[in-house]
Amino acid sequence: MLSRVADSTFWMSRYIERAENIARFINVNWNLMLDSSGMPAEIQWQPLLDATADSEIFAERYGEANAINVVKFLCFDQEYPNSIYSCMAAARENARSIREIIPIALWEQVNMFYLNVRRFAADASCLSSPHDFLSSVIADSNHFIGLSMTTMMHDEGWHFCRLGRLLERGDKTSRILDVKYYYLLPSPDDVGSSLDHIQWAALLRSASALQAYRQRYGPIQPDEIVKMLLLDREFPRGVRYCVERSKDSLQAISGTHSGTWSNEAERLCGKLEAELTYTSPDTIVDMGVHEFIDQLQTDINAIGQAIYDTFFAIHPEPTQSQTQSQ
Repeated sequence: MLSRVADSTFWMSRYIERAENIARFINVNWNLMLDSSGMPAEIQWQPLLDATADSEIFAERYGEANAINVVKFLCFDQEYPNSIYSCMAAARENARSIREIIPIALWEQVNMFYLNVRRFAADASCLSSPHDFLSSVIADSNHFIGLSMTTMMHDEGWHFCRLGRLLERGDKTSRILDVKYYYLLPSPDDVGSSLDHIQWAALLRSASALQAYRQRYGPIQPDEIVKMLLLDREFPRGVRYCVERSKDSLQAISGTHSGTWSNEAERLCGKLEAELTYTSPDTIVDMGVHEFIDQLQTDINAIGQAIYDTFFAIHPEPTQSQTQSQ
């Protein structure tokens, strides 16, 4: 497979997953705002900006972190590269560049997804009532995933598509957990309160995990939620699941046998998988959930960089004299 095609396939899928996760972020915060009307707007919405690591950009352009400003910034700002609008524009451009490679149905879905976002962006009422828009983004993303599973050949292209989705999903799951655990509670006195349970339930809903959590763990307990979202190998939005399946795709692409590695991306992914496999929830709590997640995000970013260096970067061919001297 050409590196250009692999790169576009990887980023098409990653941008779509990013758009879906931003929609999930905003949706959980919007529901929290409705359930906890007494909470100041800045406390409610600033953590969402902090999780994206782009709060400085927002402050320069919008100032106050209220609901309408944050929704406009994260959903429809065409100059902000990580807004839903910008993500779908980038995903569509990547899909357009490989139209001859991907199934027609997949291209049509990406194109329709982008047009739907653009249609909602022209509707000013979305800023004050974004529920329909956010639900549409999540549904269109799931439709894309379903089509990629059922219409693409499960060859290298499909594995690059899955790899982009899983890395993005693992990173964003950790970020939304970090927002709740480190930022949202205004006071330690709220721990165990009705507000605390509302926020944890909203967090689980944002990852489509509430029903699965209830079935497996029962009553809401923060340490069990940490276990499910970070360490569960069967929950498809959990970080460990995403890392394990990413390693499977990397080995399928390079033809490496399980338990070995042939490039830096595989090594880093296998190393992170082992750490998540042999880490207990108590260890995470003792270390500090925020500190653990911060290191986790650094490791995921390192895997992404290694994938670029291994599969996508253009390496100049050495000259004859350079080869001989080597």
